[in-house]
Amino acid sequence: MLDARIMAPGGGGICKEVIESRVAFADYDMVTLSADLRGSPSRKTVTGLCGNLGSTSANDVHELLECPVCVNLMYPPIYQCPNGHTVCSNCKTRVHNCCPTCRNDLGNIRCLALEKVAESLELPCRYQILGCHDIFPYYSKLKHEKNCRFRPYSCPYAGAECSVTGDIPFLVTHLKNDHKVDMHDGCTFNHRYVKSNPHEVEKATWMLTVFNCFGRQFCLHFESFHIGIAPVYMAFLRFMGDEDEARQFSYSLEVGGSGRKYMWQGVPRSIRDSHRKVRDSQDGLIIQRNMALFFSGGDRQELKLKVAGRIWKEQ
Repeated sequence: MLDARIMAPGGGGICKEVIESRVAFADYDMVTLSADLRGSPSRKTVTGLCGNLGSTSANDVHELLECPVCVNLMYPPIYQCPNGHTVCSNCKTRVHNCCPTCRNDLGNIRCLALEKVAESLELPCRYQILGCHDIFPYYSKLKHEKNCRFRPYSCPYAGAECSVTGDIPFLVTHLKNDHKVDMHDGCTFNHRYVKSNPHEVEKATWMLTVFNCFGRQFCLHFESFHIGIAPVYMAFLRFMGDEDEARQFSYSLEVGGSGRKYMWQGVPRSIRDSHRKVRDSQDGLIIQRNMALFFSGGDRQELKLKVAGRIWKEQ
């Protein structure tokens, strides 16, 4: 959202003078704060800043580092217009190089003072309330948060794009109530996948199934797609938790018919890895369409595939 404080046409010198005056004071505060931070032996967190400069100053610094367009914290390069209004590098392109506050051309002026202030800060992880109590230098914080083990999980449902995030109990309820996903208890399963016109379907995704096993949840995926020009079916398991926990489990899948059998064994992938990433890595049971139709029996005009599986915990 653009900042509402946009200079009205014909506002002239008064508006400009007030803006420049405000920016001048802001620059003075930033330089002073940066010096205080560098000289302080206890330069740790924004909480620490509050003790030296007061909570209002800490909040002001945080607001200075927020992009007025996307409202996210800014990272170098931070740009400013001739009047001193700042914007992040991503939004500089989005606003077509026009200052979102005063409508002046942004050009390529770097706000080095604000970048220096940011370099002096150490902040808590944004997922502190979820259990992460680590402190990071400002410029390392964003990288950490992308991989923080306390960050919310994305919905593992693959049938449609879903932007819902949350912890595992929340997502289990979301899958059950909003996506109407089948929930099963137990560590063994035998699923049947049917398609009346498999030759006419290039891509299909069957309904996700969730298993409650060893007090954890596992997602069973089954779908058809192409590897190159070859139509295939693929089944794979994902673990509702982090990768370290996923490696504590193993699973097997098998499919067969007419006296033949395919079997595949592996480690479930964490839902931290997207459904597409797991599918494209081919980390699961893959059956070519001709073989799948052979297993289905009959005249090979209908898919009737039985996939059996088992989940166990490694000792």
